Amino acid sequence: MFHSTLALPVLLIAVSSNLAMAIKKEKRAPQTLSRGWGDEITWVQTYEEGLYQAKKSNKPLMVIHHLEDCQYCQALKNAFAENEEVQEMAQNNFIMLNLMHETTDKNLSPDGQYVPRIMFIDPSLTVRADITGRYSNRLYAYEPQDIPFLIENMKKALRLIQTEL
Repeated sequence: MFHSTLALPVLLIAVSSNLAMAIKKEKRAPQTLSRGWGDEITWVQTYEEGLYQAKKSNKPLMVIHHLEDCQYCQALKNAFAENEEVQEMAQNNFIMLNLMHETTDKNLSPDGQYVPRIMFIDPSLTVRADITGRYSNRLYAYEPQDIPFLIENMKKALRLIQTEL
């Protein structure tokens, strides 16, 4: 009898422990504005806030259009988050916004609404349609292997502020 009364609490502890571990595995990390693009970067929440901060700080706004369930977006996000130079420039020299929806500003989709798409807006609030990626059919698209090209475009956005504004 003593053996069976001891077995029941041990069984309950084992079951509840396994259940707690299963629940812990189901919990996801809290979603931040970075959405995985770089947790050390300060991200603005809306396009309007980004425009305001760009003008106020005299830094370009970098807008990343993406979708959570897009495999191309996920691949670019991983390459973006792992590249130290991109992360450092984004953190220190840009106002950063990542959007999982379209804005009402049609200037941000001059050649269509596709993802992933990265565009730059200078502090005068001009969409820099002249800073394009490598693809003629998707001018503002970047793929993971395009990170060096993206870095050059980030530097170009910074240079244009120096020479044009």
